Amino acid sequence: MGTQETEKLKDGDHCKVVGGTHKGKSGTVRDINISKTGQTTITVEQENGVRFKTLAKNVVVQ
Repeated sequence: MGTQETEKLKDGDHCKVVGGTHKGKSGTVRDINISKTGQTTITVEQENGVRFKTLAKNVVVQ
């Protein structure tokens, strides 16, 4: 049950986080999962190599 934005996400896309804890950060989508609760989660890798997980609904593909 994703929105149109999250359905367009794919591994390797460049994205910017627009909500949540990591708001303002950007990087490359590395892993897309569906959690037990049905939320789409992604791992974002920043240019400096740091990775973080966030909800797909909080990102915008650039």
